[in-house]
Amino acid sequence: MAQPQIKIPATYMRGGTSKGVFFRLQDLPPAAQVPGAARDALLLRVIGSPDPYGKQIDGMGGATSSTSKAVILSKSTRDGHDVDYLFGQVSIDKPFVDWSGNCGNLSAAVGAFAISGGLVDAARVPANGVAVVRIWQANIGKTIIAHVPMTDGAVQETGGFELDGVTFPAAEVQLEFMDPAAEEEGGGGSMFPTGNLVDDLEVPGVGTLKATMINAGIPTIFVNADAIGYTGTELQEAINGDAKALAMFETIRAHGAVRMGLISNVDEAAQRQHTPKVAFVAPPQAYASSSDKQVGTGDVDLLVRALSMGKLHHAMMGTAAVAIGTAAAIPGTLVNLAAGGGQREAVRFGHPSGTLRVGAQAQQEGGEWTVKKAIMSRSARVLMEGWVRVPGDVI
Repeated sequence: MAQPQIKIPATYMRGGTSKGVFFRLQDLPPAAQVPGAARDALLLRVIGSPDPYGKQIDGMGGATSSTSKAVILSKSTRDGHDVDYLFGQVSIDKPFVDWSGNCGNLSAAVGAFAISGGLVDAARVPANGVAVVRIWQANIGKTIIAHVPMTDGAVQETGGFELDGVTFPAAEVQLEFMDPAAEEEGGGGSMFPTGNLVDDLEVPGVGTLKATMINAGIPTIFVNADAIGYTGTELQEAINGDAKALAMFETIRAHGAVRMGLISNVDEAAQRQHTPKVAFVAPPQAYASSSDKQVGTGDVDLLVRALSMGKLHHAMMGTAAVAIGTAAAIPGTLVNLAAGGGQREAVRFGHPSGTLRVGAQAQQEGGEWTVKKAIMSRSARVLMEGWVRVPGDVI
């Protein structure tokens, strides 16, 4: 006899240009409170994966990498931190949850959820003003500081801050990604795992590409747009409807992952879909964004397009924005050169939905580049709260 559904307290939140299902660790069924098959099975069913139709109709996912996400939060036992943040990128068409990286966009919602969910010491939360929430990003072992606006003892979610890729304005949440580089254990412990700012990356069937491969925010492979036949002004439909282009990007990603030391051979890339990211860069030029907003040549320092989970992202992943800001701050990387070269502490880049500004300060210590923090503003909002339901035989 089929088991009845179980219900689990959950909150559906937008963070930046992503949205996902947020849980407190203590609210999950006991078997899912620890990493493993039971947890993955639960989250797959919550989101509605794997779905051979690619629609996630029978779950909370929205059939894109930006909306196929789950977050688990718990009170932190780590000194100097308020909350532990664990992120799962749920594959749409495969029975797979990737725990290998962070979601920078959903990071914007973590502080608000933690405050509302009682995971932050009340003494650290002002009734009015800005609450500083110290987040331990458990996937990558890094600290994120979220500045969350408060009004009359509650998180303020409404406001006039506009974020390209999000239709409606909301309250601004500033994020500081502390010491964002070299989070990957397999990355050799340095920001540039190959030791070079620019490498010649041999990609079978594509050619030898100039590439900047960086561990900052999330492992990212940057190539020049013109080297692969693009201008940097492309919108989603120009690439996501082109099976040959998507296969090319996956080949670049797989070979770059090997060069970065993240996997030992290209066959392993299929089990590591969330990382590394692939992005292509170009000098500024005018284009119309996906909402027909005009982006002028003088509005941006460079253009960047990035792929996530095998598809061109509709805006920009927050973690990739950290990588962009970090690479832009280091003279000689492809990102820095596309922005005109030289020293810089912030860039505004164009993406398919508009523009985004990210700041980072880089310095050289003993021949190694370091970045103390990257800063950007996002927004977040609770969309729905209550319980999600899943069949009881899932775990």
